[in-house]
Amino acid sequence: MTAPESTSPRHPLALANVIAPPATVDGFVAEFLLNLAQDRGVSLQDSTVDDRYLALVRTVRGHLAARRLETERAPRHGKTICYLSAEYLLGRQLDNALLATGLADVAAQALAACGVDFDELRAHEIEPGLGNGGLGRLAACFVDSMATLGVPSIGYGIRYEYGIFRQSFENGQQVEHPDAWMRGGSPWEFPRPERARTIRFGDPDAGWAVRAVPHDFIVPGYLSGAGILRLWSAEALDPLDLPAFNAGDYERAVRARTFAENISKVLYPDDSTPQGRQLRLQQQYFFAAASVGDVVDDLIASGGALDELPERAIFQLNDTHPVIAVPELMRLLVDEHGMTWDAAWAITQRCFAYTCHTLLPEALEIWPVDLLRDLLPRHLDIIYRINEEFLVAVRERFGEERVAAMSIIAESPVRAVRMAHLATIAGAKVNGVAELHSQLLRDTVLPDFAEFSPEKFTNVTNGVTPRRFLRLANPALSALITEAIGDGWVTDLERLRALEPFAEDAAFRSAFAQVKAGNKRRLNDVLRVRDRTEIDETHLLDVMVKRLHEYKRQLLRVLHVVDTYEGVVSGRVAASALQPRTVLFGAKAAPGYVMAKRIIHLINAVADVVNADERLEGRLRVLFPANYDVTLAENVIPAADLSEQISQAGKEASGTGNMKLALNGALTIGTDDGANVEIRERVGDENFFLFGMTEPEVAALAPVYRPGGSVDAGAHRALDLIASGAFSGGDRAVFEPIVTNLLTEDRYMVLADYRAYADAQARVDTAYADQDAWTRAAVLNVARSGYFSSDRAIRDYLERVWA
Repeated sequence: MTAPESTSPRHPLALANVIAPPATVDGFVAEFLLNLAQDRGVSLQDSTVDDRYLALVRTVRGHLAARRLETERAPRHGKTICYLSAEYLLGRQLDNALLATGLADVAAQALAACGVDFDELRAHEIEPGLGNGGLGRLAACFVDSMATLGVPSIGYGIRYEYGIFRQSFENGQQVEHPDAWMRGGSPWEFPRPERARTIRFGDPDAGWAVRAVPHDFIVPGYLSGAGILRLWSAEALDPLDLPAFNAGDYERAVRARTFAENISKVLYPDDSTPQGRQLRLQQQYFFAAASVGDVVDDLIASGGALDELPERAIFQLNDTHPVIAVPELMRLLVDEHGMTWDAAWAITQRCFAYTCHTLLPEALEIWPVDLLRDLLPRHLDIIYRINEEFLVAVRERFGEERVAAMSIIAESPVRAVRMAHLATIAGAKVNGVAELHSQLLRDTVLPDFAEFSPEKFTNVTNGVTPRRFLRLANPALSALITEAIGDGWVTDLERLRALEPFAEDAAFRSAFAQVKAGNKRRLNDVLRVRDRTEIDETHLLDVMVKRLHEYKRQLLRVLHVVDTYEGVVSGRVAASALQPRTVLFGAKAAPGYVMAKRIIHLINAVADVVNADERLEGRLRVLFPANYDVTLAENVIPAADLSEQISQAGKEASGTGNMKLALNGALTIGTDDGANVEIRERVGDENFFLFGMTEPEVAALAPVYRPGGSVDAGAHRALDLIASGAFSGGDRAVFEPIVTNLLTEDRYMVLADYRAYADAQARVDTAYADQDAWTRAAVLNVARSGYFSSDRAIRDYLERVWA
């Protein structure tokens, strides 16, 4: 029997708009129980926590899907922003989805009516570890803001089977474990196997290929709209070699599957080996090619012409990881669609924009020519031609003298492709992520390019979403703010300025202080269960939470802890003279970053000794909860009193943790680096503890700096105590590499800034002793942090980059 021919829909429901599930308690109960029965195959009485959690997700997802379909039906204005990022650090999705849909109260009442513990289901959610730190969290904030602002957008990335590793400590040392975030499935996603793409590596005639299968996550806008995050997973074209399997060679039978799946297996595989570097490049090309091809195919399917692409879409390159998308678009246009080189290049130069997130030369990716020739020979040919034509223009403008510096191809120490150069040449715009960073990008990182094409360079200071990092993370403060100035701040964070007069209101300050105390109690509850530790809620909570890297100078913080400790145990300082303080670290070190892992070991060793020494009378404690993630951040940040932003000036591009902490009422101790500069300018010098050299002073000192020549007495005492084995059971060798590195190299000038840092910490102690004045300063930090919203950042991108 043949199926009837397709006809136009006639049923009223088929002609109507998408019907969302009812947003009532009874409607939510009905949907929840239906999902338990149909999706999980169980009744409420027989369900497990996992069943109930997954049914709840399906219920909420139904509301998101209806909103997403309505968004797709609405007329679109302007180009689609295609955000290419190797990582998205999303955090837990349930509370964010409930907030965005306005269903939080409905869901709570519905589950209570069913006798279901809502908090148990929220705690059951596993956070997807699809990012490493600020870069991935920024990408998550940006897709949130684009959805909230109604910007046509799609985020593209990789659906890593194992995200950033889970961290534990054994004998104080970091141990990495697989982050199996999908072990219970991935209930928020919509697999799209019909949109799978073939991605080819190696020689076009003799290479190999994998399938890129998209999985869509709905990104809910706050109370309206929805975007898409499309993550690609890698699969083998032929997952099973049946003849090999039948012959008993089971390893060979699944070899193609193993090879393919490795590409989307782990976020940032260790690239200290040739195999690791090859896998990283495979990952980057895999998701960049899949994403570019996806957009081009959509354009063609909609009846658009290829020369319309710049008006229909722009690819935002989030750092250098996706820059291989540039030659991939050229390959598609020239090789597969028959365009001339000049026509294809004219289109390509209008389709890309590049965000640089670093000032560190080693973080600007450079791929060896030999590796590209093996994996992507056609792309290397395209890069060579782009470079040749660009260098003709360079010679016309500057002569021969700048050719080597501006070439995409570096000739030493090995012949390699400079991805930042390629992105800058191809990009319509290049932006830094804080005012200082953008200036240094133009002046020191890409100065020749800034002179060659000054119109390309601009700044967009980063921002964070107020929905997750204030409204969700700090509900008590959010309620206090809303009571004072209304709820419009959730989508217009600059409205926080209206809080300024409340800094002079004694009753408001008292309520604000009570909120901070309540947040410390909440953090304590989390730490007791999660880490079997706790904070003293009467202490100043001093927080340094960020990726472990030497330039971020966690060493500076721990040296001051050791100096303080030494003062008490030596008898120079009475314990009673100390301002009670808990120093909380949160950080992961890249698995191959040996010095960073040594610093983690040192922090934990210092914590063990300091926390056990009764001579301190409990007035100084050091905590390092393992596996710092977004979920823990949402508890730490609202409780923090002091935000440590102490990178060497000129090294941090922006930072976003500094913004989150200030927005939640923590005062900053920091250098004039990254977005610290703009935070200090807005909150006021009197509400910020500034210390250390400026970037010009660092640059002037660097050529003549001899760290061992003149060490501050406090730093010297700290180094001597570490070197003595006091924190390593008497074994002097354990931390000798750290001490020697500081005294002989000190690349990030920890010792040069130490005295200024210690003096700034003394000012912190004095200021915190006056609790009412401290609270006033904290209120002003919140009131003046509205600029640091990702909504504002996206508006800046629309005006300065994507126009």
